Amino acid sequence: MAKEIERKFLVADAAWRDHVEAEIEMRQFYLAAGPGRTIRIRINNGIDAILTLKFSGPGRGRDEFEYAVPLPEALEMQAFALGRVIEKTRHHVRFGGYLYEVDVFAGSLTGLVIAELETPDIVPTENLPPWLGRDVTNDGRYYNAYLALGGGSGGELELAG
Repeated sequence: MAKEIERKFLVADAAWRDHVEAEIEMRQFYLAAGPGRTIRIRINNGIDAILTLKFSGPGRGRDEFEYAVPLPEALEMQAFALGRVIEKTRHHVRFGGYLYEVDVFAGSLTGLVIAELETPDIVPTENLPPWLGRDVTNDGRYYNAYLALGGGSGGELELAG
């Protein structure tokens, strides 16, 4: 089990693109979601699939369990997805010794760009990359489960300018 502590930010500009180390094409969908828990399948680069169980408590920490799933079974389970299937490209970008994951959404969420930082450290604002925008860590509208389950439409989200 991994304890995940994360911060989420909107992205203010494209300066991060000059520092991309890796890209992963992702398709993810939720099989179950309830208060404080989700069950998700993520398919990476059309090659492998991971089942993730997340349980949240107070604060930013969440317990996360991940298991490999045979790709044909993951593709079959997509028929049971709740809401929309999320399509995005995840970019790995390093800044100040930290790895940021910048997700550029596609499909019905085109224009949404979110950066995540997972670290137990408290990174002072002055040490964050200048290309980060507003901190949306505590804004549930920017979490993937919310986006998949019908949120993120009708101009409700800030999109990349």
